[in-house]
Amino acid sequence: MLAFYLQIKMVHIAAVLASGGLFALRGALVLGGVKWAMAAPLRYLSYTIDTVLLTAALMLLTALKLNPFVVPWLSVKLGLLVVYVVLGSLALKRARSQRSRALFYAAALATFAFMYFVARAHHPLGLLQGLAS
Repeated sequence: MLAFYLQIKMVHIAAVLASGGLFALRGALVLGGVKWAMAAPLRYLSYTIDTVLLTAALMLLTALKLNPFVVPWLSVKLGLLVVYVVLGSLALKRARSQRSRALFYAAALATFAFMYFVARAHHPLGLLQGLAS
């Protein structure tokens, strides 16, 4: 599988960008009161992209023989993923007020960005790693 590392990584990166972009779009539409933001085709597209994303991530972990519970930056990324999913669910459908949806939406986007920077830096603090020195 290591022979396909670059291709798997590119699929993973494309899926990350597609997943984050679709969430940002749907969240903005929900906040704008657009009903079709939660329509079945968009939801299923989101599920499909996220399945590709997680499959590629698992393939990368397998190819590189990495344990996300041992590698600090992967542990942080995995924890942030759980936070992002919860915040995203609150932003899109679970929060009761428009104000709380907007706050959860902003928090989910910030969490996504921090996850991205942790992955890019391969460091648990992402861009903030210079502050820890």
